[in-house]
Amino acid sequence: MQHKDIQLEICGAEKEVAVVRLTRGAKRNALSDGLILALRNLFEQLPASVRAAVIDGEGPHFCAGLDLSELKERDAAAGLQHSRMWHAALERVQYGPVPVVAALHGAVVGGGLELASACHIRVADSTTFYALPEGSRGIFVGGGGSVRIPKLIGAARMTDMMMTGRVYNAEDGERAGFAQYLVPEGTAFDKALALAQRIAQNAPLTNYALMHALPRIAEQPADHGFFTEALIAGIAQSAPEAKERVRDFLEGRAAKVQKS
Repeated sequence: MQHKDIQLEICGAEKEVAVVRLTRGAKRNALSDGLILALRNLFEQLPASVRAAVIDGEGPHFCAGLDLSELKERDAAAGLQHSRMWHAALERVQYGPVPVVAALHGAVVGGGLELASACHIRVADSTTFYALPEGSRGIFVGGGGSVRIPKLIGAARMTDMMMTGRVYNAEDGERAGFAQYLVPEGTAFDKALALAQRIAQNAPLTNYALMHALPRIAEQPADHGFFTEALIAGIAQSAPEAKERVRDFLEGRAAKVQKS
């Protein structure tokens, strides 16, 4: 899990939250192939105590995308294999062992937006801006963006961004669906960490179902989705931890939902 451009810190009394920080601030945390592979390896080897993670970027920017200095002359086969390598790495973020919260600030551009879209929850501060400049550079997204980003903002908005170079600021980005939370400048990490700590308290099987089953149910025809939902509901409620939590609620030991 060692790589000069990525840092792992395990937080919490029970070591339940992993903070994954891109540490290539001088390059606006541009994603090299080595960094992408290190990210994949890290999520494959998280300690067993970890139940949620935060991805953050060192310096004023979350991630400004692919390191274009590594974009060499490739034939079609090499380009395909490079894209598939990114797919495998970001799949370990989206469909890995724990929920992931992204702490966004500054540039969330190109491959950086692809990384953010692989996370489960996105917190943006007021400095955040989003862009997909691949269209103006004669290339196409290759890290899963054409699949994940339209699910956040719609295909029409993504087409507009790539064709025209449109940049979304933090406020417009939240309204479009890039982020679920918008917070003041400099507070995205604190909010993301607080959310990860809250998520880590959930029953692990419920978190796993939300990560792995919910997005697949959303892709299924309704009758298939209902059946999958029933299977997952039955499995989740049968877990000993679920039974204990329901018992605590019924016996008055668990807090009731309050208006925020």
